[in-house]
Amino acid sequence: MKKIMLGLLAGLLPFKAFANPACVVCTVAIGASLSIARKLGVDDCVVGVWTGAMLAIIGYWTMRFCDKRGWHWPYRDAMLMVLSISMIGFMYVSHLTYNPIIIGFLYLDSFLFTNLVGAGMWIASMHLYDWMKRKNGGHAHFPFEKVVVPVLITFLTSLLFHYWPICDCAMDTVPVL
Repeated sequence: MKKIMLGLLAGLLPFKAFANPACVVCTVAIGASLSIARKLGVDDCVVGVWTGAMLAIIGYWTMRFCDKRGWHWPYRDAMLMVLSISMIGFMYVSHLTYNPIIIGFLYLDSFLFTNLVGAGMWIASMHLYDWMKRKNGGHAHFPFEKVVVPVLITFLTSLLFHYWPICDCAMDTVPVL
């Protein structure tokens, strides 16, 4: 009993965290999220928005990692962001078929379209937060504003695709086993 209590108390002590955003557990969770969301009845377009936002976050983390290491080369940020967002093809390769449809003036797969919209909205919301912070004298308006603004905008974007389907994600899915 004494060892259990000491173990619990040791878990409460602050230690330096070592996070790896591309760990195996995270990759499996992302890959399984489409199957789990389908079983819960969530549309693939909504999953695409959140997946695109997550891939944009990984792109930003990679840029920060390169900044800490002092690795700089021409067009580094653009190349890392494109590489990060293009990972969508590898994550859901066995779950979706590529079925391009006409969306506005684009001939694109609807899941890929929502992925790009989610990544774009996340990047735009980060720039919006920076602008809001500059206008407020370099301070956030409220605690955790840096987190709330992008998550709220991504949530509103996913609501847009859920209630006003611009593209039909249901038509290009393969049944999940």
